[in-house]
Amino acid sequence: MSDAKPPSSLFHPSLSVSNIRNHVSIMLEMESVQYGTWAELFKIYARSHKVLHHIIHPPLGKEKPTPTTDDEIEFWTTLDATVLQWIYSIISNDLLNTILEPEATAMEAWERLPDIFQDHQTSRAVILEQEFTHTRLENFPNASSYCQRLKNLSDQLKNVGAPVPNSRLNAVMIAAADDALPPANNTGSNRGRNKGNNRHNSGRKNRSGGRNSGGGRGDTGGRGNRSGGGRNSGGQHGGQATQHGGSWQWQRVPFTPSPPPCSYPTT
Repeated sequence: MSDAKPPSSLFHPSLSVSNIRNHVSIMLEMESVQYGTWAELFKIYARSHKVLHHIIHPPLGKEKPTPTTDDEIEFWTTLDATVLQWIYSIISNDLLNTILEPEATAMEAWERLPDIFQDHQTSRAVILEQEFTHTRLENFPNASSYCQRLKNLSDQLKNVGAPVPNSRLNAVMIAAADDALPPANNTGSNRGRNKGNNRHNSGRKNRSGGRNSGGGRGDTGGRGNRSGGGRNSGGQHGGQATQHGGSWQWQRVPFTPSPPPCSYPTT
């Protein structure tokens, strides 16, 4: 509970602080999950201003000498009140009303805070775990904001004693990236197969039409006329047999291909 004797010509660095919020920007609230971050920032600031022993007991062998004179006691009390003021100025009103006690020291106020947040750890961990599990990429404008949200939830879970392993965090991000990719596009290969099948089928139909009509017998018993080439090899024109004056004649007609099976171009 002590500091070195107050120097007569030097000023203690903690007494020069005008606003701790400029250095510890987090306002600790009752429902916050940032207690771990807030406490670490505060300890760093207290250490840099040589007052860490006012909130944390020094290790054995490094204790500060106990103040004995009135000046030493007054100096220690001034520093302790300064640290206590820092704590009160960066916590919410709800927390302030919870830990505020008459004549309390900075260490007493500091040690009440973890008890409050440990009581909320289990319920907060359950809520955060559910939110982490049900966070989806489609609910964010881009992948960067999605990953940032997952990282933020991971940090909050760590603060309440339920850290997310890096392997799980990476797996969730990779799975989301895979889901966001468009399905494999096989349009080109399907289009090629459809085009080939159409040509093959149309050729077969034309050839068979040419054989049956050109080579078939007419009603009068005479052979059909194979004018126009007789057999059609499946080119751009098909044909049909018509009867004129008792004889059958083969007439060529334009070939109209069947529509493709999908709306994609076939060229």
